[in-house]
Amino acid sequence: MAGAPDVPRVLVLSPPAKINLCLRVGAVRGDGFHEVRTILQSVSLSDTIRVTRRRGPFVIACRTPGVPSGRDNLVWRAADALWRACGRDGEPRDVRVQIDKRIPAAAGLGGGSADAAAALVALNRVWGAGRSLRDLLALAAGVGSDVPFFLHGGTALGVDRGDEVYPLADIARAGVVILKPAFGIRTADAYRWLDEDRARSAAAAGAQRLEVGWSHGTVEVGNDLQAPAARRHPEIQEMVAACLREGASAAAMTGSGSAVFGVFPDGAGPRAARRLRRPDWLVLVARTLSRQEAVRRMGL
Repeated sequence: MAGAPDVPRVLVLSPPAKINLCLRVGAVRGDGFHEVRTILQSVSLSDTIRVTRRRGPFVIACRTPGVPSGRDNLVWRAADALWRACGRDGEPRDVRVQIDKRIPAAAGLGGGSADAAAALVALNRVWGAGRSLRDLLALAAGVGSDVPFFLHGGTALGVDRGDEVYPLADIARAGVVILKPAFGIRTADAYRWLDEDRARSAAAAGAQRLEVGWSHGTVEVGNDLQAPAARRHPEIQEMVAACLREGASAAAMTGSGSAVFGVFPDGAGPRAARRLRRPDWLVLVARTLSRQEAVRRMGL
């Protein structure tokens, strides 16, 4: 695995987080997944992935407590998928991946999926695999439902399991404040709660309209997983209400939670964030990213 002269020894990428402006969830399918329809949006909050080519076993290193370093990490699954696609035997090797986390885990912000997508891009170059973007997208879908989005970035429609992604026109640049409570939510739990509540005919959460700069109008901001999560964790609805009180154009839980986002006029996020700070909330300031900005951070 010495690599060709033009193969980098070290590659550093900054995979950005995502929010779900809209997440509508259908019934459980035969394969056990739910049918979803979602509008995803890249935001400027990013992890940092440093991929170094050196001889020896494949290594994932991260200083953040609770981040797995083995097969449970989506980066490892991405590496294994690309390694096998290249026809190589055994386990991935000859690379060290250092992950510096800024995207909170178990928050619905897609941090693990973003890191996996960045790993596919970086390893494709560091290993000299020469796979096309189409090839990487196919591998990404097998790694995780959200992973393909991060190879598109910007604003996009996700359907099927969320892994079938169609780029949309970029929304107008806006500020984003992200609130993360002290607890996280497992994706499987969020979808189970939704199924339980639907079986009891529990009411769904409402939606808001967000002006996004498109010529044909607005985006409906809402999340079918929000109401079931808020029934178990009322703090989620408190965070949504707090964002709206501070002037957010729209606010909702992202993904399967537990983080909530508020969309603010560009430049207004820092002031709102100062007012939203509480001892038990992690408050992060970001902004929306265009597709061009997002894919540049991914090294594409």
